[in-house]
Amino acid sequence: MKPDKNNNMNAHGTKPHEGMNMKPKATRAQLLAVALLTLLVLAASVIIAAIYGDFMMGAKNMGNGSMPGMSMGNNNSMSGSKDNTSMPGMNMGEIKAPVPVSSLPPAPMSSVTQMNGLVMPPGMIMTSDMSQEAMEDMAAVDLTKITYTAPSQAVGDQVLTPRIENGVKVFNLEASLIKWNILPDKQVAAYAFNRQIPGPRIRITEGDRVRIVVKNNLPEATTVHWHGMILPNKMDGPADVTQKPIEPGASYNYEFTAKQRGTYFYHSHKDVDRQQTLGMYGALIIDPKDKTNISTYNKDVVVQLQEWTFKQGYTFPAMPMEGLLPNLFTINGKAYPSTETINAKVGEKIRFRFIGSNNGFIHPMHIHGGPFKIIETDGNAVPAAAQIEKDTINVAPGERYDVIWTAREKGKWLLHCHIPHHTTNDNVEVQGGGGLMMVINVT
Repeated sequence: MKPDKNNNMNAHGTKPHEGMNMKPKATRAQLLAVALLTLLVLAASVIIAAIYGDFMMGAKNMGNGSMPGMSMGNNNSMSGSKDNTSMPGMNMGEIKAPVPVSSLPPAPMSSVTQMNGLVMPPGMIMTSDMSQEAMEDMAAVDLTKITYTAPSQAVGDQVLTPRIENGVKVFNLEASLIKWNILPDKQVAAYAFNRQIPGPRIRITEGDRVRIVVKNNLPEATTVHWHGMILPNKMDGPADVTQKPIEPGASYNYEFTAKQRGTYFYHSHKDVDRQQTLGMYGALIIDPKDKTNISTYNKDVVVQLQEWTFKQGYTFPAMPMEGLLPNLFTINGKAYPSTETINAKVGEKIRFRFIGSNNGFIHPMHIHGGPFKIIETDGNAVPAAAQIEKDTINVAPGERYDVIWTAREKGKWLLHCHIPHHTTNDNVEVQGGGGLMMVINVT
């Protein structure tokens, strides 16, 4: 079509140069701003690289062609090749000598800390979302609330004598805070029954009707669980499950008939990882009514295991977590060499009742001088045909093992945990050991 003289249309029906305007839309000021911003980003990148990068790497630092982080010596090659190029992750050079001790920085000394009025252990990781209740559970025992200190020579696991009321054997247990010597120079703050660690031994006979009156003189609520026992549900003891907690100053009566025989124990069942760990447990031994077909022995020894975390004069509940790992260990409330010495004569048999009153750790208990025979597990008799002999047995929290050990040779034979750290006192050996260790003196 021909162009119109009036509207200057071309053959395609458009005005000349329409749609072909090449003038840039960005202004000169905008282009200048983009250029300046680009230069600033490049400058910042160079500065950051200079600060955090290592531009001093030279050929000699590369270990003859090795990759960063690897060392290659002149005498090493791969598969006889003269090419000293090493594979990633391989160290083919000489090991550098350690830095002289004198040039090492001193180790920072951690200490107990304070949080919301509570004493927290050294090394514990405190986070912003940790609740007050959790901190109270893991804090040190409040020394200002302790009014009784046991004599340094006092021993726990003392047999508790009942009184008889209308044919019922009545035992009294009192829970309170005390100070207790596990060694002559180590006094821990503890939760205790009847002012002793472990609590008193309750010994009854199969078929007995018993009543245990628990008085709570702790500054907090508690309950007592009868571990492994068959009894009415309301007598079982878990706080807020089968009963309301026993508040400070209050008492609670547990009553049941002993339907079993064997080795059992009792312990707190309120804030168990704190109260039981700090000493609220004791042996419950039930003798059989019918003593026929019972293994014979000359001595009966209860072995209750416990861990302690004692740092800078404060006692914390021992737990498998940062800051609360144990550094002291006891058998029946004492650490070696303050543990009881068992005296026996050649040929005598000793019944050891291992009780896992420990709370968070397994202890492989070993006896020197020959194997022992396992006759009961968790209070249940092992049939004679199934009894096996061992010299080491793992005692986990809550477990009980009754074994018969025969004194075969004269001398001092050790009974101890086979984790070496558990046979030290705060990592120090005293008179050949520490912690979970006792001597059997055979003459």
